Amino acid sequence: MASGVCSTMAQALGEDLVQPGELQDDSSSLGSDSELSGPGPYRQADRYGFIGGSSAEPGPGHPPADLIRQREMKWVEMTSHWEKTMSRRYKKVKMQCRKGIPSALRARCWPLLCGAHVCQQNSRDTYQELAEAPGDPQWMETISRDLHRQFPLHEMFVSPQGHGQQGLLQVLKAYTLYRPEQGYCQAQGPVAAVLLMYLPPEEGVRLDAEVFTALLRRLLPRVHKHLQQAGVGPLLYLPEWFLCLFARSLPFPTVLRVWDAFLSEGVKVLFRVGLTLVRLALGTTEQRLACPGLLETLGALRAIPPTQLQEEVFMSQVHSVALSEQDLQREIKAQLVQLPASASGPPPRPQARLPGAQAIFEAQQLAGTWGATRPEVPRIVVQPPEEPRPPRRKPQTRGKTFHGLLTRSRAPRIESPARSHRGSTSSLDTRF
Repeated sequence: MASGVCSTMAQALGEDLVQPGELQDDSSSLGSDSELSGPGPYRQADRYGFIGGSSAEPGPGHPPADLIRQREMKWVEMTSHWEKTMSRRYKKVKMQCRKGIPSALRARCWPLLCGAHVCQQNSRDTYQELAEAPGDPQWMETISRDLHRQFPLHEMFVSPQGHGQQGLLQVLKAYTLYRPEQGYCQAQGPVAAVLLMYLPPEEGVRLDAEVFTALLRRLLPRVHKHLQQAGVGPLLYLPEWFLCLFARSLPFPTVLRVWDAFLSEGVKVLFRVGLTLVRLALGTTEQRLACPGLLETLGALRAIPPTQLQEEVFMSQVHSVALSEQDLQREIKAQLVQLPASASGPPPRPQARLPGAQAIFEAQQLAGTWGATRPEVPRIVVQPPEEPRPPRRKPQTRGKTFHGLLTRSRAPRIESPARSHRGSTSSLDTRF
């Protein structure tokens, strides 16, 4: 499933951002040689699996255990009836994703949110065939050289022969065979590594730079002016954020919360996170005065205090960014028109992005992937006109009293023999 989610992630970022030639500088990847000296043999792993990490115990902003159990029960109930939940209660799914998916259920929820479970059902043997096929020697050498750099202090990826690094090798190799036109770049490593922490292997910037610059100009005009004066373009910091889905830029608990929201609401979450990071680094006048040049500004973007990146505080700021899906799509269309036709590289494909769980669910419903038959198209049935009824005859009431009419309509009619006396009348008749 991790390989399936990887391909869905690639759609979320757009094929124009995932290029083999990008991010090939070994010095920029996570995990330098000094980090690889290895942790002490008796150091304890935190609750996320990082040896010697600072998340061994929940922090003050972490929800209590009883609240976590309640959220787990809600997610179990929602995922047990996923089609019904997405059809009628997507707002609840969205709010629960913003609160954070419980760690014990991410392996169950992430594939449902991005539609990978349907892709796996439709192509059950695809990953196994790719895993058994020989990889391109060029890509295999590059992938093998980068394996030890992906979260080297996580207990899953410490050993070169462990299941973590070997599983990562198989997923990245399978992706190069599945998308040979894209191949491999270093940014795929941390994304696949985080997926492998929660999913088994078998389950699992050019336009963006212009859009991000336009959003900065509209939402953070003073910060945008400072970045321009310092000569800091978005391509100097944005690719690492977007290609790695912030896996190298945020604390791991916050990374998971970003992914929860990203899989639920789509690519607009990435722009919201990026705008929040820029504001935290350069939002005040004092911060901008302390960064007069390019190096100082880039250093500020990469040195945001960890206390400001804690999951609850940070995500509340992310969700408060005034950027809707309509705003993002409008800006993307505007920047597509302005892109030069002679620009190098493949044309951007924003329509291939991950639009969010609700849009994926609706697309799968229209494609008929939930059942053997496609949804029935409503038909208009024209009923034949009814036969005209004979007009009702108006009762003859001339010369009759109201009391006589009322009595006759209620009382049963009694047949009486014909009277020979012409002048006799019924006791109920009254004549004037």
